[in-house]
Amino acid sequence: MRLSAVITVVLPLLVGAASGPLAAQSGGPFTVAETGRSYGRLQDAVGAIGAGTGIIRIAPGTYRQCAVQEQGRITYVAAELGRSVFERITCEDKAALVLRGAGARVDGLVFTHLQVADGNGAGIRIEKGDLAVANTRFIDNQSGILSASDPTATITVDRSTFAGLGKDPTGNGAHGIYVGGYGALTVTRSRFERGTGGHYLKSRAPRVTIVDNSFDDSAGQGTNYMIDLSNGATGRIAGNSFEMGPNKDNYSTMITVAPEGAENSSTGLVVENNRAWLTPAFRWKTTFVGNWSGDRVTLRNNQLAERIAPYADR
Repeated sequence: MRLSAVITVVLPLLVGAASGPLAAQSGGPFTVAETGRSYGRLQDAVGAIGAGTGIIRIAPGTYRQCAVQEQGRITYVAAELGRSVFERITCEDKAALVLRGAGARVDGLVFTHLQVADGNGAGIRIEKGDLAVANTRFIDNQSGILSASDPTATITVDRSTFAGLGKDPTGNGAHGIYVGGYGALTVTRSRFERGTGGHYLKSRAPRVTIVDNSFDDSAGQGTNYMIDLSNGATGRIAGNSFEMGPNKDNYSTMITVAPEGAENSSTGLVVENNRAWLTPAFRWKTTFVGNWSGDRVTLRNNQLAERIAPYADR
């Protein structure tokens, strides 16, 4: 059973990166909503907001440029949903958007074909501050969203797609979403599919909410876990659909709790009302939740296909 169709990203007219000093440009694709001024470079629009709060509206187009946000709270929003595409160019050998201001929101953009030498080329690299992502596609990069650590901040993702992610030529491992030591992670109503390595969702945050998502591994290649709570977490994993594909690097477990050491409490973690099944070509047995933490995890009302054991203490 397939959860989703192959996603086709339409790449509109190429808009190259402009050069020169910070200056508003009539008809530029990056418009600061509060002032109405438009810029030819995304970085110039970010600089115009500075330490303040603002919205950058991004015209339809395909952009081979990137930006670093050092301060302020900025919303990056597509003027037309799914038609503002950032491809191939990263800042600081990290991502199309490198964010370390007070906070950021990304809505309706597409990030595709982003690669860097260390194997972690991402659509978004969040290093500090809160991040909210909605209606955004991460397609055929090494990583989708990659974070540093900010225990005081949160990351939320809603109605977004992560496809063709995880291939790391260095062998160190890239992932669809990788969250470091952030305070909390929430992922809702999103799609993970066609992984090319690593985990679909990997988090070290001590609190998680992972609800109503689709994890379709049927076309995955060399993938590992669907959800990896690397150091344990409390919270809720509920209402998700999981399909385990046949081309796994690790097929033993679908959801892991503290496989890299129990640094966070997992007492009270609830895994409920999920559905999981295997593609016809999947030949092995697997475990739905593997728990390395030693804490009590609650499983209830999950619908699991044959050859999927509900739980194992590791």
